[in-house]
Amino acid sequence: MNPIPDPSGTDLHSGGAAMAYHRLFDARHHGMLVAGADGRILSASAPLEALFGYGRGALSGRRTASLLPRRLRRAHLELDAAPSGPSADRAWGADDGLLGLRRDGSEFPIGVATVHLQTGSTALVCAIVHDRTAQHAALDSLFGESERTRVTLSSIGDGVLSTDIDGRVTFLNPVSERLTGYSCAQARGRPFTEVFSIIDATTRAARADPVASSMRQDRMLCLPPGTLLVRQDGSEIAIEDSTAPIHNRRGQVDGAVVVFRDVTAARAQVAALAHSASHDTLTGLPNRTLLNDRLDHAIDIAARRHGRLAVLFLDLDAFKHINDSLGHTAGDELLQSVALRLRACVRLSDTVSRQGGDEFVVLLPEISSAQGAGRIADKIVKALAAPHIVRGQPLTVNVSVGISLYPDDGTSTEKLLQYADLAMYQAKQMGRNTYCFFERELNSRAVARQSVESELRQALDREELVLHYQPKFDLASGQVNGVEALIRWLHPTRGLLGPEEFLSVAEDCGLIVPIGRWVLVQACRQARAWLDDGLPFGHVAVNVCALEFRRKDFLQSIATTLSETGLAARHLELELTEGVLMSDTNASVATLQTLSAMGVSIAVDDFGTGYSSLSYLRRFPIDVLKIDKTFVQDLGSGDGDSAIVQAIIALGTSLNYRVIAEGVETPQQLALLNAQHCGEGQGFLFSRPLTADVLAALLRTSPPAA
Repeated sequence: MNPIPDPSGTDLHSGGAAMAYHRLFDARHHGMLVAGADGRILSASAPLEALFGYGRGALSGRRTASLLPRRLRRAHLELDAAPSGPSADRAWGADDGLLGLRRDGSEFPIGVATVHLQTGSTALVCAIVHDRTAQHAALDSLFGESERTRVTLSSIGDGVLSTDIDGRVTFLNPVSERLTGYSCAQARGRPFTEVFSIIDATTRAARADPVASSMRQDRMLCLPPGTLLVRQDGSEIAIEDSTAPIHNRRGQVDGAVVVFRDVTAARAQVAALAHSASHDTLTGLPNRTLLNDRLDHAIDIAARRHGRLAVLFLDLDAFKHINDSLGHTAGDELLQSVALRLRACVRLSDTVSRQGGDEFVVLLPEISSAQGAGRIADKIVKALAAPHIVRGQPLTVNVSVGISLYPDDGTSTEKLLQYADLAMYQAKQMGRNTYCFFERELNSRAVARQSVESELRQALDREELVLHYQPKFDLASGQVNGVEALIRWLHPTRGLLGPEEFLSVAEDCGLIVPIGRWVLVQACRQARAWLDDGLPFGHVAVNVCALEFRRKDFLQSIATTLSETGLAARHLELELTEGVLMSDTNASVATLQTLSAMGVSIAVDDFGTGYSSLSYLRRFPIDVLKIDKTFVQDLGSGDGDSAIVQAIIALGTSLNYRVIAEGVETPQQLALLNAQHCGEGQGFLFSRPLTADVLAALLRTSPPAA
């Protein structure tokens, strides 16, 4: 506010002039005042007086500087030195920092516009004052919003980039600087496509400019999947984005804003999850799900082109023995080695899949003939037979392969896999380490096998299983030394079935364990009944399969059965094959020692047909060696079996074992066995397996040895 010159006697408070000024002042919305040369207020409008908190006429005679805080008065006076003549208006904005001082001492922002009037020798200043509190609040709010926007754009995890209407960059937030490699200063003014270069991840072709498209279509757009951002240094990252147009106050497109993020890690994680869902974790091969999809697709193509394809089902021979003896870690390494060799045996267009465990499937989508599939199968058999280095040691494993063909054997994924599986089992029955093509007869046998399994499950509940007993004789005296329990199935329609017609099915479907438990209990119960009838028969022998012998509760089941049936352990003999004992020798030794301590006898069944080590044989607490019937049947044929039988008898005698010859059917065989001093024998020459009642009658007429 300019200092007011001396009014030279002009009295604005007198007469009509005063009334005219008051009417003029009071009619204005803003506060107004007139001051003289001495800086005293000559007149003030009612709105001005109210603005500063004064009553009507209270400001007259006060100095204008009294309306300002004390700290601002000197600067105000220096700034507003009066001009020598009439002056244009001078406006005071909020940015000038001018404050008013109310009567109560409070301060508030004001704006002032002044007009210097010169009438003759009289100099006056007319000032218009308005309250800028609301304007300051609005400016503070605007600044706050701007600051919040700046902080938000700097702290969010997405990149933000804006352009003008010409597609030139106007802004990059810190994240977009990091992702593009350009600083905001470097990018500002550059074409958007130069800073934000994007390409298709598959074709490597440049993507269309999303900013130009968004402004042209006046709508938000998103980049298609598989977009890569080429950064300033040439490196690439996968991104997702949305681009939207910016509108001015008139609603016209004035630029665009791009919000984008780096999804490289996320896409890698999604790809990894997708891979793990369709691939085997251990070997990295396609799993069952992916194989089925590829086989479905291959069948569709073959059907359209009238082509052929082959499915090879592979199973490693004796893999369980490797797992049990060397541990699962070694087993896993072997499976990984097998997977590598299988991949090397086939073309890139073929699929090698792991189905689980030690089963693999190979899909040959383009095969010209069955002979071609056979050549691949033969190549696989030979490749896998070479020693694998597992944990630094060579390990040999064989494989059985079954082959099914499209469209010869089947036209669906399910049938081709099923038939290849059946052919694989046929390969195992043919001696393993070979391959076999599917034949219709295999399916017929499989259907019959399924029927046997279903009926066998019911046989246990219906009590259709029975035991027959075959006596064992002392060859020198002809006395009965013991009996062997042999299971039979009294089928409701097929009659009495031997074990060869259903036990292999029981092993495959897991029924062999409950059936084995049933045989043990029934045999011990019958033996106790014979003893109670005064028939001291010696012992009852029960066959034990591998699944039973390896169960953790096997020893407990033996002890429980003996206790519940009341049979003394010395009357029970367990028969195990060499294969069962040698599958895990350390565990076998521990189990046999416990059985021996209980008083149970141990017999090695089918001796001579397995692969037992004599050093381990000596460690086993064995009581009996049973010569396999195949050696006994060929006695006297001159093909060397007599020498084998003699060697087994000599071995058993030297180790103080009882030796029993199985399958004795002719007097000539008996004579040769006696000549070689074999202790015991069983077979049709002496007696067929008998029911419990018939055997009891035999025992009464031929008492067993003490």
